[in-house]
Amino acid sequence: MQSVPVGKDVPVPGEPAIQVTVALEGGGTSIAHARHQASDFLALQAEHGLPISQRAMDLTRLVVSELVTNALKYAPGPVLLDLRIAGDAVEVVVWDCDPLLPLARAADVGRVGQHGLEIVMAVAQGFEAQREPVGKRVTARIALFDDPGGAIAGHRPL
Repeated sequence: MQSVPVGKDVPVPGEPAIQVTVALEGGGTSIAHARHQASDFLALQAEHGLPISQRAMDLTRLVVSELVTNALKYAPGPVLLDLRIAGDAVEVVVWDCDPLLPLARAADVGRVGQHGLEIVMAVAQGFEAQREPVGKRVTARIALFDDPGGAIAGHRPL
């Protein structure tokens, strides 16, 4: 795992990285590796005093798993995972070399599989997919702490 502190030239030992980048080569363990990196990244933030709810930990692992799975399944070549703290949220950013933007499919209870993007969009505070000079970048934003009113992931209750 490569830690990249934002706004600093050299990492300071003992300070939490507020951004981390992980290169994923593909293969059978890449998705699990990505989830573990997300857990480790958020645990480090919590150790240094950032309040992170268990729900945020769980949702971040879920979003990482879904976005990395999609990138590895549909795009040839390497995948990059960026995790960064942005205010009161963690941003999960996945880059791959396929320029085709993902589209959420219409809900279909009879469809087996292919619900990952729907899941991500349901649990994230924000979602964005954009083309890059090479490939695309998909970003999901997840609230770090629970809403005192009980709303999930910063969304208002229905």
